Amino acid sequence: MANNTSPGAYLQKAGLGNEASYVVSGRPFATGSVSAGTAMKIEFPTVTKFVTIINHHATQDLKCGFSENGLAGSNHFVLEAATAADTAPRQITLEIKVTEMWFETSTNFDVIAGLTGISAAEIVNNWSGSVGVG
Repeated sequence: MANNTSPGAYLQKAGLGNEASYVVSGRPFATGSVSAGTAMKIEFPTVTKFVTIINHHATQDLKCGFSENGLAGSNHFVLEAATAADTAPRQITLEIKVTEMWFETSTNFDVIAGLTGISAAEIVNNWSGSVGVG
């Protein structure tokens, strides 16, 4: 009996629950020496595997959120400036699935991410409106 299935019929599109997309190393994404001051959005071309944020500013904290509403409201976190006793930049690595992040205040920070092969369209509005996102 002949098999009429096309060669790619058994391939599945990578989605949010696709474990293999998070097991392999992420495709690099970096933006350095960013200056926010006012609310600023950084968009990732695909869903992230992780995001590392580094605040280089010596006196300005960096406000970080996952939506514009979260940044303006209470659904954000603050990456503090270096202290006089410890001048090393402050940084945090988050293992999260996002397509954008919002920043405000610090005028010297970097964002580094590992990207998956999952389309950004898989996350509607970058979780905006979800509990804890804003």
